[in-house]
Amino acid sequence: MQTKKFETNFANEKLVVEVSNLADQANGSVMVRLGGTAVFATAVISKRIREGIDYFPLMVEYQEKFYAAGMILGGRFMKREGRPSDEAILTGRLVDRTIRPLFDARMRNEVQVTVTTLSLDSQNDPDVASILAASLALGISDIPWNGPVGAVRISHIDGQMVANPKYEEKVNSLSDIVISGKKGSINMIEAGAKQITEEMAGGALDKAVEEIAKVIEFQESVIKEIGKKKQEVKLDKFPQEVADLFEKNVIGDLEDTIYNKHQDERYALKDKWMKLFAETMPNTEKHFADDLFEEEVKKVIQTNILEKERRPDGRKLDEVRPLFASTGLLPLSHGSGVFFRGGTHVLSIVTLGGPKDAQLIEGMEVKMEKHFMHHYNFPPFSTGETGRMGSPGRREIGHGALVERALEAIIPDRDVFPYTIRIVSESMASNGSTSMGSTCASTLALMDAGIPIKAPVVGIATGIVVRDGKYKILTDIQGIEDHYCGMDFKVTGSANGITAIQLDCKLEGLTVEMLKEAMVRSAQARKKVMETLLSAIAAPRAELAPTAPRIIKIMIDPSKIGEVIGPGGKMINSIIDRTGAEIDIEQDGSVLITGKNVESADSAKQMVENIVKEFEPGELATGPVTRMFEFGAMVEVAPGKEGLVHISELAPFRVEKVTDIVKPGQIVTVKVIGIDEKGRVNLSLKQADPNYNPSQDQRPPRREGGDDRPRSSGPRREFRR
Repeated sequence: MQTKKFETNFANEKLVVEVSNLADQANGSVMVRLGGTAVFATAVISKRIREGIDYFPLMVEYQEKFYAAGMILGGRFMKREGRPSDEAILTGRLVDRTIRPLFDARMRNEVQVTVTTLSLDSQNDPDVASILAASLALGISDIPWNGPVGAVRISHIDGQMVANPKYEEKVNSLSDIVISGKKGSINMIEAGAKQITEEMAGGALDKAVEEIAKVIEFQESVIKEIGKKKQEVKLDKFPQEVADLFEKNVIGDLEDTIYNKHQDERYALKDKWMKLFAETMPNTEKHFADDLFEEEVKKVIQTNILEKERRPDGRKLDEVRPLFASTGLLPLSHGSGVFFRGGTHVLSIVTLGGPKDAQLIEGMEVKMEKHFMHHYNFPPFSTGETGRMGSPGRREIGHGALVERALEAIIPDRDVFPYTIRIVSESMASNGSTSMGSTCASTLALMDAGIPIKAPVVGIATGIVVRDGKYKILTDIQGIEDHYCGMDFKVTGSANGITAIQLDCKLEGLTVEMLKEAMVRSAQARKKVMETLLSAIAAPRAELAPTAPRIIKIMIDPSKIGEVIGPGGKMINSIIDRTGAEIDIEQDGSVLITGKNVESADSAKQMVENIVKEFEPGELATGPVTRMFEFGAMVEVAPGKEGLVHISELAPFRVEKVTDIVKPGQIVTVKVIGIDEKGRVNLSLKQADPNYNPSQDQRPPRREGGDDRPRSSGPRREFRR
């Protein structure tokens, strides 16, 4: 095997690039090692143009291989890697969103970039390495692409910004920010944070640009040495007669139609144009007419924003659309919230569960129990269309993960609120940034459910128009602006700071100054959104919904865990059967009791406490008589724990037979009078109540002459004369 190796220092870690003939049928392939993590990327372009499409067919695939981490995962009957995990899908999206803006969108040759993780150490996350590998695979190939790009992870740890932190360092960091871009610019951000300031986020962008420039210089040296000459890809030549037809028949109506608030009229104008084109030029490819219409709409919108600060719906550049918020829409749910922002309407629902409802995550990178989940749905009716409905696609998984990341920072710690929390956000109507609408609706639902969140979180999306060195920032972009402008920059946060950032860019890159200005604009808009949320519900409700389960946490002596479980689980299963509650016991003695309602949880709690209870002389206890002996009776003073009432302690008179006073199964109240050296509990029935006096039917008949000694319960004897 022929191999050429290149090395550099990247953020205090050794970065190794190996180019070989291992996959020599691909247009470009490369292995990238970052520490002990190794990823292999390939780039392939189809030899023929894909006919009949109006978009650039780019496919980006990220593959997890369990052997990379030395694991054999899967069920008993299936050990092969199957559907990609959410983590793999999100990593693939990072790569896709970074490289896509650097292709010529007019290309119709299929391009497929595949990144496979071959080795995974316990220190270095493969996502940054995957972006670099994809960049190099494209860069050294003959595929037309305006790269390379760099990527870096920035975290705030102990007051310092750290580039490419290790796994264990990220655990205690205030942020986890992946940033990609070209020299001096940024085109992709994916960030989660624990309420950091705009200044801290801006500082991370500055540092990222420095690190990205270094790794791009390294890539350029590799490409210069071994890169292939870029091939010429056929781009259809635009017929001038199509432009002439459009200018003569449509251009005069275009601006008035765009700025009509009813989007149906915009669709009608396009349909009119496409029909005219088909009738006039039946032998010319349809996509020319479609591309021209879209390009002219884009030109009108961007020109009006840059020159007149005029938006399609007439808003000011920093104006937020009308807002609406409410809670409690679904009376039987544990919590629900509805949020409107213009034409974007989202319903979010919270469901609470016990510890056993946590999601078990077992993947190449992560093994954990997940106690907080957010899932996002985007049905076709939300855009007034028909379409397939089924399992979530990459977009749904990506949007759901963004909202989950936005809310993680304010979810209460498990020792405060030990419930499993699942939120589902349903996009009911969409006209721009349903993910930010889901963030707001989810916050409403959390507070409606009575979950003691650390702070409410809201989000807003901003856009940008850039031309000839000029740019304008747009607050709260709607669908048409998202489609025709240069970025979708989403920022979520509380009053205390930022919790998540996501940047999707249609341009090759944006300067740090542009993004910093967008963050300031976002912070201003979030204040207005927050006011609307708090007017609907000012704080989490004081009580959970009556339909929600109840969880009680108690601590017991770890040495008594066996008593609670019982032989073969007999004791704990008995409690579960009798109360309907779920019980989870940790090795440290913490016991989580999940009841279907308050009564179920309280009953199970009392039973557990009785099992582990240390009785003291003088205490009273109530329980059934379990066993009978000639010398006394055993009473169950707690589940699985018995004490002896000696025959002399059954009554304040001499008892001939135990059965004269108590019967098996009879519920009695007894007093603890002593605990012997072996821990056995001695009880008294007569001392339990100072005024104790057995009923007449329990007391034996008195003898003539006043003798209080009890008669024998056997056959009556005749006296001799």
